[in-house]
Amino acid sequence: MLGGGGLVAANVYASATEGGWGGGSGQDATGQVKSAGMATIDCPDVGSRLTSVPDGARADVDRELAQLDQQTTGAYRQLQASAQEIRQDPDAADDSIMNPLKEKRAATIERIAVAIDRAGDRPEGLEALAACTLRPGQDGTGGGSDGTGQATASPSAGGQGQNGAGQAGTGQGGNGPVASDYADITAVQPNAPKPPQGDGASRGTFTTECGVNANGLFNSDNVIVAPGVSNGAHHFHDYVGNQSNTAFASDDDLAKADTSCVDKGDRSTYYWPVVRLQNGTQERDAGAPGGGTEGNAGQIVTPKDVTLTFVGSPQGEVTAMPRLLRIITGDAKAFVNGPTNANASWSCTGFEDRQLKDKYPLCPSGSDVVRTFHFQSCWDGRNIDSANHRTHVAFASPDGACPAGFQAIPQLVQRIVYDVKAPSLNDGGRTVPLFAVDSFPEQLHKPVTDHGDFINVFDEDLMREMVDCINSGRTCGPGGGDDSGATAAPSQSAGTGATEAPGGGASEDPGTGATAPAEPTSSAPAEEPRTDATTAPANTTKHSKPAKDGKRTEPAEDGKRTGSAGDGGKTAPAGDGTKAEDDPATTAGSDGADEAGKATRTAPAPAADGGSGAQSPAAQAQDAQSQAPVAQTEPQAAAQGGLAETGANLWPAGIGILLALGGLFMLVKAKRLTH
Repeated sequence: MLGGGGLVAANVYASATEGGWGGGSGQDATGQVKSAGMATIDCPDVGSRLTSVPDGARADVDRELAQLDQQTTGAYRQLQASAQEIRQDPDAADDSIMNPLKEKRAATIERIAVAIDRAGDRPEGLEALAACTLRPGQDGTGGGSDGTGQATASPSAGGQGQNGAGQAGTGQGGNGPVASDYADITAVQPNAPKPPQGDGASRGTFTTECGVNANGLFNSDNVIVAPGVSNGAHHFHDYVGNQSNTAFASDDDLAKADTSCVDKGDRSTYYWPVVRLQNGTQERDAGAPGGGTEGNAGQIVTPKDVTLTFVGSPQGEVTAMPRLLRIITGDAKAFVNGPTNANASWSCTGFEDRQLKDKYPLCPSGSDVVRTFHFQSCWDGRNIDSANHRTHVAFASPDGACPAGFQAIPQLVQRIVYDVKAPSLNDGGRTVPLFAVDSFPEQLHKPVTDHGDFINVFDEDLMREMVDCINSGRTCGPGGGDDSGATAAPSQSAGTGATEAPGGGASEDPGTGATAPAEPTSSAPAEEPRTDATTAPANTTKHSKPAKDGKRTEPAEDGKRTGSAGDGGKTAPAGDGTKAEDDPATTAGSDGADEAGKATRTAPAPAADGGSGAQSPAAQAQDAQSQAPVAQTEPQAAAQGGLAETGANLWPAGIGILLALGGLFMLVKAKRLTH
């Protein structure tokens, strides 16, 4: 019998992962994703089992769940440090790591049960979740594997190379990725079919433009899952939209915050794990929790393009999202939890009818890496969040219908493009570096762990405009981009015989087996790349100094740090390249805020998704450095013109000179006549 804590089986959620699973890792008989490469620690996810927590116990439960994550990451670091000892004595892991971990987890889980019991009914069966498993690795690197599953170098791989890759391509942080985490996108068959559209389908789209996080707003918090807990994510996130994203941000803080979105009526929070190049770069978080100390190392890559599109329902009209609705899509722990809640989708521009779930794509020359998130599109009509942050929203069924008791809401589709080259797998990424998302350390940077987070902070008027646009079949966006006479139609997939331009194609709607309308490419100019961290690591990021109350600070639109809620409005100095007393867990890029408000910045030409002239991240950074000294203000630009324009400006002066010469001639002639 289940208590008030609502302990549920792990497979109650609708799977969002049909199709797209590559070979080599896949799923084992238990439904888990097979390990390829290093050993890891597999702990039951207590948070996902709690579907009902009384409001009075929420803060205590969130804090204890974060403590469970901290215990797991600590045990994994012990496993890495003890690899030699465990190789000689495999049983040593039980005594030094696994049994102490079980005892710590049992005590924490008991505190969770007590907290719930004080405010409601004590959940039963939680104690069974205390024990964790040491999962051996499988060799997926081209080299061998020692007794702990830790990869050993193949003859060609050597040790850490010039790009920072570890032995046999085990990543700069020593915990992945490995060669078997990648797949050639050209070898993948089209697997993203078109969605069925009913007669009453809401076919419109609404796009919001919020930049690419060029100002470098990062932290390792998670205000949805671990509010009030510093480093609750144990990996770094990119943020666009709302600029008050820390674990300590209240609903009121979010409602009053600045936004990077073009339409200032959208203060919503959009965030996802950063992508890094494992090229040896030491970012400013190299020695920080959530960064290098937890295996998240290398150069953070600024996206080339971010498109945020809200689409309709194949079955009928959508209703407005409630303000402050929180949605998490995907599972940051899917590598050990299994793919039940996984919702990763990786592809390449020009090949987006082919989606990978558990592999990073190897894109051909001229094609960029694309990660896409299709968020849940059904809401229970009552709650803006739930105890496990999942059960208040759901995916539609394959025919687009919402589950009983749920109603259709606009579906957020995030499309994030990166100009990164296919890594050189034969030498472990030493020639061309590996790329991977940040992750919990024990999740080994597996692509299946990719996830996205969203908090709706749209103004109510703008939300009504979005719903009306979608339900009436229009294509709408910022800057008056309202195609009121057109009906948005999903683009055909390549499998139907239609030809695609690079960057086009439909992408799969996870959990429905259907595709959503292709996201329109942003018409805004491409963001300037950040300063190359490889050549100038000291200037790559700026860090805020934590307030005395331990609360983080976040950047304002001008790129300078402002005090977070509760710190008395103190302003920390803008980053100057110094590292003393900085808090590396919250960073802001050295190139200031996004394009809004930067009158002195010359906007580069928009970059095509097809990437036929695409530059590497290093080349982009070099271009940014070479262009910076010649960036001109608007009055300076006005002084530039063509030859015809110059002549038009000079002809009045020429006439004046001729008149003056004529007058002088007449004066001289008059004087001669008098004499």
